Amino acid sequence: MRVALAQIITGREPERNLDLVREYARKAKAGGAELVVFPEATMRAFGNSLLDIAEPLDGPWASQVRALAAELGIVVVAGMFTPGAAGAGGAKVRNTLLVTGPGVDTSYDKIHLFDAFGFAESDTVDAGTAPVTFDVGGVTVGLATCYDLRFPALFTENADRGAVVNIVCASWGAGPGKVEQWKLLSRARAADSTTFVLACGQGDPASQGLEVKGSAPTGVGHSAVISPFGEVLQELDGAPGLLFADLDSAEVADARAKLPVLANRHRF
Repeated sequence: MRVALAQIITGREPERNLDLVREYARKAKAGGAELVVFPEATMRAFGNSLLDIAEPLDGPWASQVRALAAELGIVVVAGMFTPGAAGAGGAKVRNTLLVTGPGVDTSYDKIHLFDAFGFAESDTVDAGTAPVTFDVGGVTVGLATCYDLRFPALFTENADRGAVVNIVCASWGAGPGKVEQWKLLSRARAADSTTFVLACGQGDPASQGLEVKGSAPTGVGHSAVISPFGEVLQELDGAPGLLFADLDSAEVADARAKLPVLANRHRF
């Protein structure tokens, strides 16, 4: 299966961000990809309000992505925001990955919310409750979003559900050591689960001379494709770009035969 990772830098306007999806999806299709992955917050970049643009999975933004995927005959994974529950603290959103294309129409809500370093994502975002996998051309793929990358059990659970590929879409926060952590964790999750990991992040705004105000996680780039042994097969730098890779499920079977960490696990 040929896949593409679209490392883009999104902004405030959902329609302009949709133009980026159209541009990169067409390039991915022209390059022979069956699946193209976009980052978390493709719909709108973090650092902007999310409540006013959150919409259901059959809303106008998602419907345009769905129509594009159908037109091109390619599976698209893209980060958006859907309405959450209204509680005592006010309305919330869900941090959602839309997956749509030939024979596929599903979504995943981010399970692990970033309540760390004095920030509480759970104040404004409702957590997802269950892992999600889907099939492309007979290949089972699992889903994860950003902070999920720090939790190995989600990746191994996806593998238990048949996944030979795990996708993680992110808008990774910048700061000392953060790029190194992104790389380390992506490789570790591939080795933990003996799956290919497609780690697709927002590009680094600084690579384009864009000033980032505030502390919102707007991306560091370095999207990568990782082998089931944790080897980096392809990697971008901080700038926007489109990465292609050819995945062979036989490599996962080989890795699991040589290093059967899933079969050898003890559950305590």
